[in-house]
Amino acid sequence: MPNPNLRLTLRALPDFAENLPGFDPDQAPEDPAELLLAWLDEALAAGVPQPHAFSLATADASGNLSSRMLILKDLDAEGWHFATSRTSRKGRELEQNPRAAMNFYWYAQGRQIRVAGDVVQLSPEASARDWDERPGADGSENPLWQLYALQPAEYEFWQADPGNRHIRHRYPSGRPGVSAED
Repeated sequence: MPNPNLRLTLRALPDFAENLPGFDPDQAPEDPAELLLAWLDEALAAGVPQPHAFSLATADASGNLSSRMLILKDLDAEGWHFATSRTSRKGRELEQNPRAAMNFYWYAQGRQIRVAGDVVQLSPEASARDWDERPGADGSENPLWQLYALQPAEYEFWQADPGNRHIRHRYPSGRPGVSAED
């Protein structure tokens, strides 16, 4: 049975934390990875729990969507790294349709980062090293563990504004662009 007060309860919740950091897109670096690292440093300094956690959205060959939370493992010229078992749902989806989107969200800072693009499998050696470096690793091997890299074709950095003049800073296909959302 639906809750007749749910809509009112949801509308009464605060949208964003108070004292949000500012963001001037004109001062953003040309390299979106630099902006991610700057925002990540600010999130760490502010005590944001698990600022490296993100939602990964994938789709199977038929276009059926799914998403789940993962941890960013690294960031380099190969892309934005994450890992999973090749036999997991997301591993199977990436085999069928090697594209994905990541979304980081830091409520206390009113910030989101969204990247989307192709996903590639990294080497077996890199995957084994990632498996071995996990907390609580026991030295056993997992041949199904796969380290992936999302190679962004699109970036969007979003900063909430208490006056609802949210800022979207986009780097589509590596070309910076800015727009404001009312």
